[in-house]
Amino acid sequence: MKRFLVVVMAVLCVMCATAQVKYVFYMIGDGMGPNQVLSAEMYQAELQGKIGREKLCMTQFPVSGQLSTYSTSNGITDSSAAGTCLASGKKTNNGTLGLDDLNKPVETIAEILRDKGWSIGIMTSVSIDHATPGAFYAHVNKRSEYYKIGKQLAESKFDFFGGSSFLHPTDKDDASAPNLYKLCEEAGYHFAHGYKEYEEVAGTERVILIQSHEGQDITQPSEGMIPYALDKTPEDLTLPQITSAAIDFLSRKQKPFFMMVEGGAIDWACHSNDAATVIGEVQEFDKAIQVVYDFYKKHPKETLIIITADHETGGMALGNKKYTLDLQLLQNQKVSVGKLSDEIKALQEQYGKKLKWEQVKDLLQKEVGLYDAVPVKSEEDAELQQLFKHMLNNKAKDEKTLYAEVSALAAKAIKLLNKKAHVGWTTTSHSAAAVPVFAIGQGAELFTGWHDNSEVMPLILKATN
Repeated sequence: MKRFLVVVMAVLCVMCATAQVKYVFYMIGDGMGPNQVLSAEMYQAELQGKIGREKLCMTQFPVSGQLSTYSTSNGITDSSAAGTCLASGKKTNNGTLGLDDLNKPVETIAEILRDKGWSIGIMTSVSIDHATPGAFYAHVNKRSEYYKIGKQLAESKFDFFGGSSFLHPTDKDDASAPNLYKLCEEAGYHFAHGYKEYEEVAGTERVILIQSHEGQDITQPSEGMIPYALDKTPEDLTLPQITSAAIDFLSRKQKPFFMMVEGGAIDWACHSNDAATVIGEVQEFDKAIQVVYDFYKKHPKETLIIITADHETGGMALGNKKYTLDLQLLQNQKVSVGKLSDEIKALQEQYGKKLKWEQVKDLLQKEVGLYDAVPVKSEEDAELQQLFKHMLNNKAKDEKTLYAEVSALAAKAIKLLNKKAHVGWTTTSHSAAAVPVFAIGQGAELFTGWHDNSEVMPLILKATN
């Protein structure tokens, strides 16, 4: 009898120790390689007068590892192939979304859990029809088929979406086709334009929370992202707000839920080689992680949090001069390179040929710290002034990256600040660098060590079974 009781108690202890996962948070920092994370921590330390790391929430998780990210078509992946793999565990060709390398639809973890009765939330700091969020619900030949992706969002029956808006809400090939906002409303989704409107729709069946676009025609193509952390106004939506609203909304359904949260703008800033903006976006993503971690602390035996990236962007390097790093200089940058470009162009439009170098110089001092907190050498000043003259004579060509087109003068100012902070870049595109993994909660130990991105989704699924 005693032996029987011992066996029963042992079984009960095992059952208690392996509590069922009911809440999964899949956090994806788009373009976030190890140096993007480390730069934020070392920057925070420098601001406190220290050399070292002032840790982010994500790096304090007990489990860590790395992922390789190659696609089937190249050693360097794009976001659609990487997103597809993270969502489904299936590798595919660059440019393909939700299909394998033979163009057959793949089943995503969000779709699998939805069909098991879980509530589903998909959110991002860029457009909700972009590659990473789209990888969890859409199946198209080309990631640029934004209208088709948006239609499949409306058909997904997922419970919550959050992000900037739709990138292309109308069908460019069929003017008579309904816009995506109408299709989503017909599918039972209620829109909240900004965080303040969320409470008005919190009790409905399905919600799409998007950036407020007051005074704009939202049926037209959008810029595709929530403003960068450096550029935000108090009225702008934030990724932590979207994450908080999603947790509140999905918790009301009193069912297990799965959430994918993408820090999408990290990638956009990396494409522009804009270090200060990258750090701001990593910090913003980490604030969303903190929101999720606060939920975890209330439900530690039922929650799994996984944080990773789809790929690294920019080939970010910490150090471009022998044994020197000066990240604290980046605090002098007050706006992103895109916003700086807009401000320079606004001055040019206002004053035309009468625009003086001193006016632009004052702007660079105010927004980037050049000539003030950040010393400028005579030869560097000459380069900036030469670009100013070219701009006045319409000879300066804008610099283009994947998501931005900025004035050559703005790009040069940010490059100069990066150089003085000793941050280097090898590309304005993606790299093949491994990306970090951080995890906490039930099943977190599965993510220890080195994995391929094709292994993440099966491991999450294993943790939920």
